[in-house]
Amino acid sequence: SSSSRDEALRDKRARILSRGLPKQKPIEGVKQVVVLASGKGGVGKSTTAVNVALALAANDSTKEVGLLDADIYGPSIPKMMNLKGNPELTPKNLMRPLKNYGIACMSMGFLIEESAPVVWRGLMVMSAVEKLLRQVDWGQLDYLVIDMPPGTGDVQLSVSQNIPIAGAVIISTPQDVALLDACKGAEMFRKVHVPVLGLVQNMSVFQCPKCKHETHIFGADGVSDLAKTLGLDILGDVPLHVNIRETCDSGQPVVISQPQSDAAKAYLKIAMEIVRRLPVPPA
Repeated sequence: SSSSRDEALRDKRARILSRGLPKQKPIEGVKQVVVLASGKGGVGKSTTAVNVALALAANDSTKEVGLLDADIYGPSIPKMMNLKGNPELTPKNLMRPLKNYGIACMSMGFLIEESAPVVWRGLMVMSAVEKLLRQVDWGQLDYLVIDMPPGTGDVQLSVSQNIPIAGAVIISTPQDVALLDACKGAEMFRKVHVPVLGLVQNMSVFQCPKCKHETHIFGADGVSDLAKTLGLDILGDVPLHVNIRETCDSGQPVVISQPQSDAAKAYLKIAMEIVRRLPVPPA
């Protein structure tokens, strides 16, 4: 019948396509990988990744959490996590992550001078990503949070195709321009069969510290409208607050330095929603 022929053709096509893809191989010692991504730069993705990693650990003290900065061109995790120096090497020639606030961190920023630009072509970037994924001794982690670079290019594809990812979280502001790119980011993960756990609406509302008047600087309901269009949940809403920026710039993220603040509570809720949506981890 024509339907069985169509099915056979689809199977054959899938087999041919899969030949060109690298075989997914888990990162040794890591139970679940969660990627935080955005289609667009400047939407607070790294700030969210840092605070979500800290919130995952704060919500459950029995869990070990790691943070991988996959942004090769603009690594910001070292500054936000108040870490400097070069990783030590194990006897097996693997890099040991640097640790602060109980979170194991690895970043390109530990391997180059702070002010040195990374002027590399694609192949060199892919080689660096491969090293960050495969040549790090993470020990035993329950969650590895990966801070992806903005966009939907080589790095995102390479990470998605090389390692099994438990779920992706898309960060966006409510601004129309950011939402267009966030939509592309979500669709990219769907194409490479990475489950999208939901969206985070960042910089959603600004409250004047003097009169307490609230202003939606980037628009009001953009992310919730996008979530409906894509059939996704909103995992949380983070306000535009000077404390979030100041604490990350000083290397004392708000979840650690101001755990009772509304901003910290927003990240703790997002971390809880992420864990609720993750599949049961392997034993």
